[in-house]
Amino acid sequence: MNPLTKRTKPTSPSVPNSKTLTAKVADLERDIADGSGEFLTSNQGIRINDNQNSLKAVERGPSLLEDFLLRKQITHFDRERIPERVIRAWGSGAHGDFELNRSFSEFTRAAFLQETGTRTPVFVRFSTVAGSRGSSDLARDVRGFAIKFYTEEGNFDLVGNNMPVFFIHDAIKFLDLIHAVKPEPHNEIPQAASAHDTFWDFISHTPESAHMIMGVMSDRAIPRSFRMMEGFGVHSFRFLDEEGESHFVKWHFKPMPGLKSILWDEALRINGADPDFHRRDLWETIESGEFPEWEVGVQLIPEKHEHKFDFDLLDPTKLVPEELVPVTTKEKRLTRGCHAANWCYCLLSVRRLSRRWSGLISP
Repeated sequence: MNPLTKRTKPTSPSVPNSKTLTAKVADLERDIADGSGEFLTSNQGIRINDNQNSLKAVERGPSLLEDFLLRKQITHFDRERIPERVIRAWGSGAHGDFELNRSFSEFTRAAFLQETGTRTPVFVRFSTVAGSRGSSDLARDVRGFAIKFYTEEGNFDLVGNNMPVFFIHDAIKFLDLIHAVKPEPHNEIPQAASAHDTFWDFISHTPESAHMIMGVMSDRAIPRSFRMMEGFGVHSFRFLDEEGESHFVKWHFKPMPGLKSILWDEALRINGADPDFHRRDLWETIESGEFPEWEVGVQLIPEKHEHKFDFDLLDPTKLVPEELVPVTTKEKRLTRGCHAANWCYCLLSVRRLSRRWSGLISP
């Protein structure tokens, strides 16, 4: 059927007498529909009697632009591809739920963090950074970990990575960072990999990237599965309570199966055998009913304690040491210290795959 045409008046498939069904026929019956009495239509519902021949000037003449169906088909075809992203072009996403285990009303007035048991629909997208769409899953790279919360007050986008820090202080350097990590300009090599000359040139001139580059060259850059990597908000966010009191917030997502990676030699072999390794793992796991889950914790720092640290809390190249501000994820209790309060309050569960993998949210 033409992509611009659709059937109307759907009818139920006919079911032959069960006594005459063989196993094969019974299997085929699930995919058979009776189209009698149905009509082929355009997107606007106009019936079409011929979608195999365009309107022509004469019997064997040229096609005419007066053929509105032909024009619609051409314009649809020209626009059916979504342009590839400059970064994070290769990603996989899934829908799920965010379940609140304890009220957070003491620290924020956000509606989805108020009542215990509240379930908020979410969409989670995992991605690599440097590779083009179609590149391999097991490249040595940062992984995007981005979540869209569909709250009753609107959408809340939490854009993060699988590493707690980032390369640069100031966003003005971001374009240079991406240009450097992309393939070499003279030969378009390597694809989806970060360890090459132009990238090292950028790193050598950017001292604040030292913390992040240690993560990129570590096991964190080759996760065993999307289900087995941590997520971080990276930036310091802010909670405001009803009285206007402010807390800085660091988000942490801890995978229930634990944090796991694979060896570089294993990654090379898997990439050759199955470049869709992570995507396939996510798909098959959800299809089997073993839904990926993360425990979510936060580091909370009262704004009045901001300057008690010897680094800038707003600097994304720094993390807040858990020795100073612990992240509690398994014990459902509130703890306080001289600098902060921290709380385990929710569970993130991914349960349904998106049928369109890439381009749904921007990690």
